[in-house]
Amino acid sequence: METTTKPHPSTKPRTGGQVLVDQLIVHGVKQLFCVPGESYLAALDALHDAKVEVTICRQEGGATMMAEAQGKLTGEPGICFVTRGPGATNASAGIHIAHQDSTPLIVFVGQVARGMLDREAFQELDYGAVFGTMAKWVVEIDDAKRLPELVSRAFHVATSGRPGPVVIALPEDMLTDMVQVADAKPYSVTEIHPGADALRELKARLDKAERPVLIIGGSRWNEQAVRDTVTFAEHWQLPVYCSFRRQMLFPATHANYGGDLGLGVNPKLLARIKASDLVIVLGGRLSEIPSQGFELFDIPMPQMDMVHIHADANELGRIYHAAQSINATPQAMTAALAQLGKPTAQPKWAQHTADAHAEYQAWSDPSKIQIPGNLQMGEIMGHLREVLPADTIFCNGAGNFATWVHRFWPFTTFASQLAPTSGSMGYGPPAGVGAKRLWPEREVVIFAGDGDFLMHGQEFATAIQYQLPVIVVILDNAMYGTIRMHQEREYPGRVSGTELKNPDFSAYAKAFGGHGERVERTEEFAPALARARASGLPSILHCFIDPEAITPTGTLSGMRKAAEEKLRK
Repeated sequence: METTTKPHPSTKPRTGGQVLVDQLIVHGVKQLFCVPGESYLAALDALHDAKVEVTICRQEGGATMMAEAQGKLTGEPGICFVTRGPGATNASAGIHIAHQDSTPLIVFVGQVARGMLDREAFQELDYGAVFGTMAKWVVEIDDAKRLPELVSRAFHVATSGRPGPVVIALPEDMLTDMVQVADAKPYSVTEIHPGADALRELKARLDKAERPVLIIGGSRWNEQAVRDTVTFAEHWQLPVYCSFRRQMLFPATHANYGGDLGLGVNPKLLARIKASDLVIVLGGRLSEIPSQGFELFDIPMPQMDMVHIHADANELGRIYHAAQSINATPQAMTAALAQLGKPTAQPKWAQHTADAHAEYQAWSDPSKIQIPGNLQMGEIMGHLREVLPADTIFCNGAGNFATWVHRFWPFTTFASQLAPTSGSMGYGPPAGVGAKRLWPEREVVIFAGDGDFLMHGQEFATAIQYQLPVIVVILDNAMYGTIRMHQEREYPGRVSGTELKNPDFSAYAKAFGGHGERVERTEEFAPALARARASGLPSILHCFIDPEAITPTGTLSGMRKAAEEKLRK
């Protein structure tokens, strides 16, 4: 992070609120998200004259998700302000996403006045106790003179090692104190480079391998790191797999791409990884979803040689005892891998790599998919592939609907995917707002389920307020589909707690001042999308999908029948 901002002279008295906002400017913050509260009025007042774009949100969970989305896209901490008590607990949804997704995020939370602490004053919370298990660091600043020091530390903590969220509590009377203190210097991110011995060992492992694979994931990537990974993969003709919801880290159209380790993964992909003799894990943690419930690799000793490369030394050896562990950041490691050179002999696995890509192409071909009902999502995904720019940013929350994006949209551009690895519902609408606020020139498409959308659908109002023409595609099957799917597998025919009655989402969009359309048949989608894109307004396409079409290849009745037959046995 570089900036030309000069430190503020220590001789000028400022309120704590002004000192705080000045630190944000020093550290390069240009945008932040908030739901206002009386607990940080002095900071809001300081923002009045600051050159920082403030996005006013409708709920604190949405605000933190918008900030987290920007952190995910840029690698710089997303910034969010929320008020104390209920505001803070609402914000916890976004903080948890940042924790599990390894995203740099700084959340400033209002707090009661210092003289009222520990009396359970109005909306008082012990933030260390509340957020201690989901934030990298939680601090309450009780002395305004320490604002430069502690805010600087927050930026460094949020971006170092494995990135994550930092929560800073701001007692309201501290923000009104007048103090004389110098600003901190802009924060900088430290890259961790691999040693020469580690690179030689890795090259030797590759030279003797028969069926190696590369799995990439995590955060702390940039466009150059993706290019360097492509170079490395081409030199060694390696098959490359992306971790869960990290598909923007390698172009899907590349001949070395083999698919992603997500939910409902291609069985042929899993078979290839299990049959490998060398697995290089670069940047990711191999948590529950990409490891397929921690069953893809034996714990603690994987059944094949594993090389685990991660920015945080605490993640190395935490679950898997790798044959080789390398503490390095993705940007530094990929730069070194691009310079590693080529194999000493023609790789034995060239056909293996070609076959892996061919299997991915067949798996991700939407033209082969037929589902029950009048709305054929395979054709719709094929149309999106034809008309949308390659750098379109796709956003989604949690639910079976997300499979249509993850499986059938070919991610080819870095910073084009916003999806929570934490599996948080309601993420898509605020993430889309955050992305469009950051890069208004990019197209942003939000996929949402009917249950998922209303978790944070109120942020459609934020899109309207700031004239952000995002397009929301709501797939409505009148239920919490993922949970219903699990019900049919475990308790066939016993539907409980998963049915939904929905509003007319196209009318919802129009009520806010946006563009809305109902889509009930496949042939209605393309013209509706064209009208939405041409409208220049935030838009909702309310798409009705047959409840039977619970996955691209499975039906509810089929799952129920299979579960009933299993029970009879």
